[in-house]
Amino acid sequence: MDNVGIVVDDLEAAVAFFTELGMELEGEAQLEGVCPDRMLGLDGVRSAIAMMRTPDGHGKLELTKFHAPAAIAAGPPDPAPNTLGLHRVMFAVDDIDDTITRLRRHGAELVGEVAQYENAYRLCNLRGPSGIIVALAERIG
Repeated sequence: MDNVGIVVDDLEAAVAFFTELGMELEGEAQLEGVCPDRMLGLDGVRSAIAMMRTPDGHGKLELTKFHAPAAIAAGPPDPAPNTLGLHRVMFAVDDIDDTITRLRRHGAELVGEVAQYENAYRLCNLRGPSGIIVALAERIG
């Protein structure tokens, strides 16, 4: 797998959110013209992308803000975690409570609550920019 693409309505906020999670901005670009039109099956594509990578370089997120045609909502503004489609992106963290506190400064809200899975993990889901659900996992024990 090369990357996971996520369409956002505020690219700057999404970059700040994923930077807070420890990802690094690899690069930014403006895309338009024949190639993105053909690849996406849309006419007149103008978009801005930010490629984020994990510190080890093995995982990437491509954050995309469409200027034209405008992005459309796929369903309710804050779909439930059991909605069909891409469910969430999970990040391993050292301190789940500290990470939640830092992400709340970027508008993140807990979807449920922090739960403990056996004696192995503390886990939670957060809703971030553009309604993206991000899961956090802190290994314990």
